[in-house]
Amino acid sequence: MVRSVNVGGARSGIRRRGGMTSIDKRPVASVEVRDPGPKTGGLGSGVVGDDVSSRRHHGGSRQAVYAVAREELDHWGGELGRELRDGMFGENLTTVDLEVDAAVVGERWRVGSAVLEVTGPRIPCATFAAWMGEPGWVRRFTERGRTGAYLAVIEPGVVTAGDRVEVVDRPGHGITVPDVFRGLMGDDALADRVLAAGVLADDDRAALARRRSRSRR
Repeated sequence: MVRSVNVGGARSGIRRRGGMTSIDKRPVASVEVRDPGPKTGGLGSGVVGDDVSSRRHHGGSRQAVYAVAREELDHWGGELGRELRDGMFGENLTTVDLEVDAAVVGERWRVGSAVLEVTGPRIPCATFAAWMGEPGWVRRFTERGRTGAYLAVIEPGVVTAGDRVEVVDRPGHGITVPDVFRGLMGDDALADRVLAAGVLADDDRAALARRRSRSRR
């Protein structure tokens, strides 16, 4: 189920080297989602009213919507000794009773009147670390390996807090979002499995292939 839907505007004062970021997402009653098009020249976020400040690394069709399980926020809240509100990881959808980090790449969810497709993991960055303000955050988040999932918008629609998430299609290859993340982070066996399965978009597949090629040298 969708516990909250979250949007954010660009703001300064978070990134250590200055500049704007839209990682600070806050709950709203409902959102409209649509395909934002390419990262370059597109609309940025797939969520109407949500900003993407760094379009080199975020937004576009394959990263249109970002989902995180409330249970994962609760885990980290316990680890860090502080409450993490919905939207704290910069997610557009905070879910409950849904195994976001067990999602298979390419599976499709019907959420409200929209259909979304799981495309891959979130990669932690310096902005995320600055926002969280925790020592070694990128390393700790990476070691945990439960990143939440990026989603593409297959059918536009409206998503409201309280909407049920129904998995309407799941590919049989079995490659999960954490599998892709671990492959990207250096697990050569998983990288080979992901590449062999052909589950990634061209840019992501090329990036993983380059990393795998370097590891063979």
